Formats: sequence, C-alpha cells, structure tokens
Amino acid sequence: MEELLTGLEKLWSGFLGVAVFGLLIALLFFIGSRLRGRLSRPAAIVIFLGPAVILLIMGLIVPAFRTIWASTQNSSGKEFVGWANYQWIFDSQVDIIVNSILWIVITPIAATALGLTLALLLDRMRREAIAKSLIFMPMAISFVGASIIWSLVYEYRAPDKPQVGLLSQIVMWLGVDDPPKWLLWQPFNNYLLMVIMVWIQVGFAMVVLSAAIKAIPGDVVEAAELDGATGWRLFSKVTIPMIRATLIVVVTTIMFAVLKIFDIVRVMTNGNYGTQIVANEMYAQAFVQFDIGRGSALAVVLFVAVIPLIIFNVVQLRKDRATR
Repeated sequence: MEELLTGLEKLWSGFLGVAVFGLLIALLFFIGSRLRGRLSRPAAIVIFLGPAVILLIMGLIVPAFRTIWASTQNSSGKEFVGWANYQWIFDSQVDIIVNSILWIVITPIAATALGLTLALLLDRMRREAIAKSLIFMPMAISFVGASIIWSLVYEYRAPDKPQVGLLSQIVMWLGVDDPPKWLLWQPFNNYLLMVIMVWIQVGFAMVVLSAAIKAIPGDVVEAAELDGATGWRLFSKVTIPMIRATLIVVVTTIMFAVLKIFDIVRVMTNGNYGTQIVANEMYAQAFVQFDIGRGSALAVVLFVAVIPLIIFNVVQLRKDRATR
C-alpha cells in the first residue's frame, strides 16, 4: 500500500510539473502575441526563444562543461589530474577505440546498403506495405529486447545436446559436428554483434530511402530511359545522385545511433572476449568502477566524435540546397 501511495505521489508531482510548465509557456505566448510597438519584435524573439535557449543551456551546455571538467579529475572527482585520463584511454584502450571505429564504419554502411537494396526490390512487389512493415518491425524493439532475441540465435550447446541456437543448428545441418562458440569466437564475435544493429536499423534505412526513390520525378527517369539508360546505369547515374542527400542523412543518423550504443554489447558479452566499445566502457568506468574521471573522459571522446558528423551533415545539406 505504501509503495502504491509513493507511486501516486510521484505521478501527481510529475503531472503538476508538466502542468506548471505548460501554463508558463502559454502565458509567455499570450504576452508575446499582445506586444505592440517598436520593441514588440525583439521582445517576442526573447519570449519565444528564451525558454528553448534556457533548456538548451541547462540540458546540454552546462552538463557538457561539467563533464569536460570532471574528465580532468581523479576517480573520486576531488583531485585535478589534467590529461591523465585521456592518456589512459589512448595508451591502454586502443582496442576499444578500434572496435568502436569498426562499428561506426561497418554498421551504417551495411544497414544503408541493405536498406537501399530492399527499397528497390520491395517497391515492385504487390504487397509492398506488408513486407515493409515486417522489415521495419525490429525498429519497435528495444536494443535489450533485440539482444535477447539474438542470444537465442547465437546460443551454443555441446553437439550431443539438443541445439537451441538457430545458427548452431544450421551449421550442424551443413555437416559441422561441433559449431563454434559464436560469442567467444574472436574477432568474428564483433561482427556478429554488428548484425544485431544492422537488423534493427535496416528497416529505418529502407523506409526513408524508399520514400526518396519514389520522390524522384518520373520525367527524369523517362528522359534517362529514352537516352538508353537501363539497369545499373539508371541506378548509378540517376537514382543515386537524386537520393544522395537522403543517403547521407540515413548513414549519419545510423552513425549517431551506433556511437551511443552499449545495450547490445552489455547484454550479449558485457564487453568481454574482445567486444568492448567506448560507450560500454564509459558506463562500466562511471557506474560500475565508480571512476568518474575516466568515465567522463570517455564521454568527452564520444562527444568529440559526434561533432565532425554534425558538421559534415550540415555542409552536405547546404550543398544539396544550393544545387536545387
């Protein structure tokens, strides 16, 4: 009964917080709509953008600077150690960085390529919507749930016991007496974990790229066909250039998802057997080892890795707008 009352109190507190925030925003909008005179425009800008700027500062900028400062502290956060935590990363955690780079490069390219292939194939099917819905369905599953599903695929048992793992059973059907222990099979276990992320993201890539392909003007395709372009030439010379901006968005979006992924690695191997990545090591250092300095340094590395992707995305989108 006490737990129920505590839960209701938390729910009521959350509801009141949302209600107060909504009333404040409505009040600001009402004041902004009533402003008149020379100062009405600057005041409206302050009123309408002010809450967003405050939330941005409190929710992003302040935590970012606090994390950067914490990355220069020792494990307890009470002593300044300078660049020691970063030196630890690049001296003794090179394998983790290499694994993370492999994830960032292979997973988005594989998911996008497979999504593009499926988009091209399914657009010509009769029951296109049903097929796309089934392929898109893994996007609705959490990373933890997907990991549990795939743990049944990679499950290993001795050859004399009934096989639960789908992959082991398929390999035994093909004539292999003793299948490998998939999640312990270095370095291929890394790629087996990437397959899970590709399985989740391929539906997103397929849906977005399919919409981009259908948005290509029909007269452009007809003109190319009249010029003799068919098959691969039509695909490479017309389809790819026309959906180039969408391809960039899809690849970079999946890259963002990969940079912050740690659920799959944590559930499947806990970062053991050569599968550790930066995000999972950050969690382990900060919340398992309680080393705030090293955990914060790893978080800063992830933050810095995101910046070039954002810049690249913005530059490419501006180029695409300029050519239209």
